[in-house]
Amino acid sequence: MSDCVFCGIVSGEIPCMKVYEAEAALAFMDIAGDVDGHILVIPKRHCTNILDCHGEDLSAVMHAVRKVSLHLTEVCGYEGVNLLNASGESAGQSVPHFHIHIIPRKSGDGIDGWPAFGGAKEDIRAVYERVRMGRVPPMIP
Repeated sequence: MSDCVFCGIVSGEIPCMKVYEAEAALAFMDIAGDVDGHILVIPKRHCTNILDCHGEDLSAVMHAVRKVSLHLTEVCGYEGVNLLNASGESAGQSVPHFHIHIIPRKSGDGIDGWPAFGGAKEDIRAVYERVRMGRVPPMIP
């Protein structure tokens, strides 16, 4: 996709600091400067978000996420990671190319990696009846 910044990174038109590269996925440093070690993992083939991403691309991304996360914890001295994704504008997605954020963590790092939720507004059983998947098989490409 010609106007996608992440596709520009994949094609080499836009430089990046590659952390890991595989045939179908790429991991690189996030330039936002919001937290040390922030890494993004993307599929090389364009998809907007997890909702339109092919299974093989999702698999490649998650394999890369695991490989980079293991490197961070086994080699680089981090104790854990937060994995973050926003799929869709209403969820806060700012770049329309599927990506997973890896935030490396250490005890006492002061990072609040979990959003503060305002509390459920609906009865859990009503929500369950609406979201459960046993009634109609999902359409997964």
